[in-house]
Amino acid sequence: MTSYDFDLFTIGAGSGGVRATRIAAGFGARAAVAEEYRAGGTCVIRGCVPKKLMVYGSRIGFDIEDARGFGWTHPDTTHDWATLIRAKDQEIGRLEGLYRKGLEGAGATIIDDRAELVGPHEIRLKTADRIVTAKTILIAVGASPHLPQEVAGIEHAITSNEVFHLRDRPAHIVIVGAGYIALEFACIFRGYGSEVTVVHYGPEILRGFDREGAAHLHQELAKRGIRFIMDATVVGIRREGQMRDIGLSTGEVLQAGEIMFATGRWPNTRGLGLEAAGLDCNAKGAIPVDRFSQTQVPHIYAVGDVTDRANLTPVAIREGHAFAETVFNNNPIAVDHADIPTAIFTTPEFASVGLTEEQARHRHADIHIYRAKYRPMRATISGRDEQTLMKLIVDGADNRVLGVHMVGADAGEIIQMAAIPVKMKCTKADFDAAIALHPSAAEEFVLMRTRAS
Repeated sequence: MTSYDFDLFTIGAGSGGVRATRIAAGFGARAAVAEEYRAGGTCVIRGCVPKKLMVYGSRIGFDIEDARGFGWTHPDTTHDWATLIRAKDQEIGRLEGLYRKGLEGAGATIIDDRAELVGPHEIRLKTADRIVTAKTILIAVGASPHLPQEVAGIEHAITSNEVFHLRDRPAHIVIVGAGYIALEFACIFRGYGSEVTVVHYGPEILRGFDREGAAHLHQELAKRGIRFIMDATVVGIRREGQMRDIGLSTGEVLQAGEIMFATGRWPNTRGLGLEAAGLDCNAKGAIPVDRFSQTQVPHIYAVGDVTDRANLTPVAIREGHAFAETVFNNNPIAVDHADIPTAIFTTPEFASVGLTEEQARHRHADIHIYRAKYRPMRATISGRDEQTLMKLIVDGADNRVLGVHMVGADAGEIIQMAAIPVKMKCTKADFDAAIALHPSAAEEFVLMRTRAS
């Protein structure tokens, strides 16, 4: 009988890897996890959590502006960037400690080293320069920002990794891209007072989202002072002291203190040694897996962004837990990737669950659209030019609610709860039967009676 150092060896201590390792250890597995940077992964260290903390702070300036309409008077306010970054770093350090404590409490071994595959069951720890073996291997290395190397001067750009550690807030920042990360940081910097220009190669923001919702958000962000340059790409960057000259395909040259690329993330499989273990990956570097997160090599699994399925932290956590149940608790669980709620923490927020209108019309013969578009109550006194959009996508054949979309304050909180009836396959009649909670924004979802189309 072959003897291994560990029953489970996880490469990557992000959300998915930590959950899988901790749960497997709880089932009695001799489990280890290796991490070359910091425990917690992208989400905790340089993603969702620090971003949301910065989002909260960025909205306070708008709140102060709105307060005047409610009778508040106050002196001019200023913001200290260094204080924000210091407070953010302190909280991230605390959370990393909790992740480590959870692993240790479950009896898992934490290895602070880069791990690379050198055989089907063999893993090399790079710094320690030693080989360990494992019966089962889980790859949970996530993804990292993609920088287009063909752009001249790309070394003068930053990504969503470096943006969290800027010593000073740039007076003007150019952000390349129009997805989640690009738009969230556009709002963050605009909220703290920076001039923000978004450059995007296409004509519309947020590919894959409901088009009406994306167009509405585009308008709302422009009202907040964010400049959009669409159908353009960056062709070159030149640095002069603290400034960057940024050449666009349109011929325009922008000047900014920073340029940030948010043009997609690629799985972190380069140099991981997949070929030594008999694994293949696709053109983007993602590892193909089945519904149980099993790769083509039966004892090797992969979860999270490295599989490029649904690249969201809660999905990685669910996949990691399901893997541990399947392999170490004899309880096969396949994660359902349908109807996953998601939110873009812009100001205002855009959140969705289920099908977009475009997807619904492609998949179903008869679609009913219900829509509410209105000035939120707060804006009636604050005076801010703002419109909330709420939208229901309903199957005309059986009255089932297929999608729920919202652009407005607290959209993420509201859509999280809307995800429950969507997952339960509730009908429009079920929504109608619920009594409104008044006065609230969320009540509009149970008050829509007239079809828009």
